[in-house]
Amino acid sequence: MLFATNRVLKEGPTPVNPDGSYTLPRQINFDLENNQAEQSIYFCRRTDSNNYVEIGNRAFFSELKASPAKQIVLFLHGYSALPEPAIFPTAGNLQALFDRKANGEILVVPLIWPCDADLGAVKDYYDDQIAADASDIAYARMFEKFLGWREGNSTLDDPCTKPINLIAHSMGNRVLRGAIARTIEYFQPRGFPLIFRNIFMAAADVSNNTLDFGQQGEYIAHGSRNVVVYFAADDLAMRASKVANMSVTARRMGHTGPERIANTPRNVFALDCGDFNNVYDNPVGHGYFLTDPSGNSGLVFDHMWECVARGRVPMQATNSRVQILKTRFWT
Repeated sequence: MLFATNRVLKEGPTPVNPDGSYTLPRQINFDLENNQAEQSIYFCRRTDSNNYVEIGNRAFFSELKASPAKQIVLFLHGYSALPEPAIFPTAGNLQALFDRKANGEILVVPLIWPCDADLGAVKDYYDDQIAADASDIAYARMFEKFLGWREGNSTLDDPCTKPINLIAHSMGNRVLRGAIARTIEYFQPRGFPLIFRNIFMAAADVSNNTLDFGQQGEYIAHGSRNVVVYFAADDLAMRASKVANMSVTARRMGHTGPERIANTPRNVFALDCGDFNNVYDNPVGHGYFLTDPSGNSGLVFDHMWECVARGRVPMQATNSRVQILKTRFWT
């Protein structure tokens, strides 16, 4: 499994040779006791559990291009998630669900930012919130490296036509928002390019006006054909986040959806998942974007699949951008 990370590595930064080239590939290990956010981004491959190799951005993007998969799905995880106990297994579950729909056509690539390994939910939350915000530079660099690679490696003679999708869960949406904003600030002053087919914001731990015109998160909608928000009023993690962020902002996107859909770009859609989130993820109701209690693909995953497969967001009512998700009405 390919992945990218800005976690601190036990081996330190990528070694540089006297001629400016990098000593790659190399074996690496995560320093799980250190949740400082690196400004560097490492492009890697997981060959087995706890077995990782850094391969560099050129090999990484070239391998994605050469893959037989027809589409790429990047996965930005939420808070308090370490690589082996949580992130890689979740990415593996996502891959398995996509393979059930269309075997080999979708390639899942996790993006791993530095969550904390400490015990205690409150301490984890605040530490991870800082790490998520501090990861924006690293992932802005990832976007810029991709755009630079694309200029020289996707020509009319040898185009790369794979659509790119992104799933951001919980606090991973803070990383996404900051990374796109920093890309514009430092690399793309004319605006973020349209590089995504779909961006899925599941249980997003950001303020509910994040996607509004004039807000920092508006650029998320500029970079994707579709932006789909999944939210649930009884998501207990969102209630805790609301309390924790009271001094900064109140209501969370993953709790209410966009505050006013009319204040967001027209490619933003919101699906209320309150009818089943606690059935899928009892009792917290926060990780409801994968399977149902029987292990089958759930309503949110199936909705995401339709967006990936069609390039359009299925909505029950014509011209509607907000609705309750309670049945597979598109089948």
